[in-house]
Amino acid sequence: MKAYPLLLSAALLVGCQSATTDTTAQSGAAAVAAATLLTPGPWRGELAIQGQQLPFLFEVKTEAGKPVVYLINKGLNGEERLRCDEISAAGDSATIKLHVFDAALVVREAGPGKLRGSWVKYDAKTPYRVPLAATAGAQPLFKGAADPKASFTGTWQTEFKGADGDPYPAVGVFKQSDSDLTGTFLTTTGDYRYLAGQTDGPKVRMSTFDGSHAFLFTGELKAGATPSSITGDFYSGKSGHENWTAAINPNAKLPDADTLTYLKKGESRLNFKFPSVAAGGSISPSDPKYKGKVVVLQILGSWCPNCMDETAFMVPWYEKNKARGVEVIGLGYERMPEYDKAAARLRKLKERYNIGYDLAVAGISNKDSVAKSLPQLAKFLAFPTTIFLDKKGAVRSIHTGFAGPGTGKYYAEEQANFNKTVDKLLKE
Repeated sequence: MKAYPLLLSAALLVGCQSATTDTTAQSGAAAVAAATLLTPGPWRGELAIQGQQLPFLFEVKTEAGKPVVYLINKGLNGEERLRCDEISAAGDSATIKLHVFDAALVVREAGPGKLRGSWVKYDAKTPYRVPLAATAGAQPLFKGAADPKASFTGTWQTEFKGADGDPYPAVGVFKQSDSDLTGTFLTTTGDYRYLAGQTDGPKVRMSTFDGSHAFLFTGELKAGATPSSITGDFYSGKSGHENWTAAINPNAKLPDADTLTYLKKGESRLNFKFPSVAAGGSISPSDPKYKGKVVVLQILGSWCPNCMDETAFMVPWYEKNKARGVEVIGLGYERMPEYDKAAARLRKLKERYNIGYDLAVAGISNKDSVAKSLPQLAKFLAFPTTIFLDKKGAVRSIHTGFAGPGTGKYYAEEQANFNKTVDKLLKE
């Protein structure tokens, strides 16, 4: 079946028009011409990072007469499709805003069924661009030689080591089918979400791109080693690089996530009052709304994919359980200090996920900001962190990180432990 170019409506493409008819017509024509770049159907993109090519898949669809781009990531638990429906154009370029994140793909035509452009990270400490190329049509994620002879399936005790030399533990979980590989790495601060790739004998490549983070893992299985071991490289975005090693171990595990973050000695509750994302409002656990209820505090940021995974779980859970006497408060730590900008990012998250619980602007997205705004905490390690308050407002449990849907069985365990903790507090 022939694929026809997808035209964006002039109303969508031209946000601000002058009163001059000629100018309006020229702007609209240029925008519509640029929009023909987005041919409906499957696409394969590549990001050029650190001398490597990081592949990703996406699809362009037409919904209600407008274009929508879906970022596709495959993993242990099927696949995710991240909906990107904010698309605009100017001149010969189209800009695709990436889901809830402050990032975009900016593309232009590079021949029939081909695009060139950049992945733009607006919210990085220093905003940056990464070169991008994309080709229309159904294609494998990784191209080149593929050989399924070596097996990577299993659980791997893993260690990552960055440029500073400080190692941190992880658990790798992989599932191989022929030369196709899916999996993830779990760490004490969260997981690396949906990873998919390809094996070529003892070599492996896996990647993921969710709009906020671009990860590429390469590795090589050591022949004849007992137990089997892998050494590799982890490339993150424009400049992040770490080495990793792994040994097959069916009993591999991480430290208990309920013991990593805790209160200072002598503290039993959190005392805070943060501005709500609703202008003029404020949120405190001492508000009448929360009196006599179990309260779950979700420390999050709109920039954080693991927080996105937890939010996707938390929203339907809250709607199903709020009548039992439980409330959720989202404490947002954003990458900009200005309230208006931070609140706008959190409101976008609220709209995208249809969040029915309260959200507050708590600070900026670093550990020092959390420590300052919640001084009762002795240690803070990760976004997200989930804090459980009993009916009297006392802190009863603190859980670091979140094992999301890309982790397979660990996601089921995460949900079961969450429900067990809330059920116990509700019974008291």
